Amino acid sequence: VQLQASGGGLVQPGGSLRLSCAISGFSLDYYAIGWFRQVPGKEREAVSSISTSDDRTWYADSVKGRFAISGDNAENRVYLQMNVLKPEDTAVYYCAAVYGLSILRKELQAEYWGQGTQVTVSS
Repeated sequence: VQLQASGGGLVQPGGSLRLSCAISGFSLDYYAIGWFRQVPGKEREAVSSISTSDDRTWYADSVKGRFAISGDNAENRVYLQMNVLKPEDTAVYYCAAVYGLSILRKELQAEYWGQGTQVTVSS
């Protein structure tokens, strides 16, 4: 089982990035996938989650209206489109997975984690 997060980088405030979580070893159909982020000295926080089996999505209030999560069952990938990025979005972003839930928004619920990708929003 492996989750591979990619797509991070340096972007100016107001810009966009698209993160990708490539999943191998299990089918996206039966898992909720969540995106979390962490800055040094702070706890990891949930950003967004998706369950493609029942088309459920969830967003943290801080990103609602700016971020969009989507899943591609054929490619076994989950994407996080991040628009109107702000400096406070700067963090390492991780994707995670849990079997049998519709929404993954608690760190302790996750069964599998990707390695993280750095997102830096700065002028």
